[in-house]
Amino acid sequence: MHAQRRNAPTRAAGCRYNPALRIAKRDTHVMKPFIASSLVALLATVGTHAAAADSASDADAQTPSCAIAYVKGVGGSPRSLREYLASPTPYNYLKENELQCKVSDDGRASNCTGVTYIRNEQVSVYDDSDPATLTVVAPVELDHGQKYPVILVIQRKDARCAR
Repeated sequence: MHAQRRNAPTRAAGCRYNPALRIAKRDTHVMKPFIASSLVALLATVGTHAAAADSASDADAQTPSCAIAYVKGVGGSPRSLREYLASPTPYNYLKENELQCKVSDDGRASNCTGVTYIRNEQVSVYDDSDPATLTVVAPVELDHGQKYPVILVIQRKDARCAR
């Protein structure tokens, strides 16, 4: 009679008692929080990567990162550009502090001071590591109609990438 009872169906018809399931069921209660916390950690990691990708794409959208750009705005030596931007009368500062450079015999401009207005010139981007400014090489008229390549700092908002 005892043997018949062991093989008798339990609550659901057709199910047989398996003592191993009782232990496994007890272990699943321990595993559920672990699985849930792992899932939360995975979702947090994916969310962080997605947010980083969004912020990177936003940064790329607002700041040009290219080799050739067109510039329309004021550029100059780093110190002069800072002074220009801080000036209460930028127009007067531009007129009183025109760009001046030493030009060597081989046509290289160096030791530049002051600022100049760049009118939609094509420039080469030299350094784009600063979030607010770009360092560019731009053709600038220095000696009576002669244009020389000069390294200038410009505001990033004044540049647009050449496509």
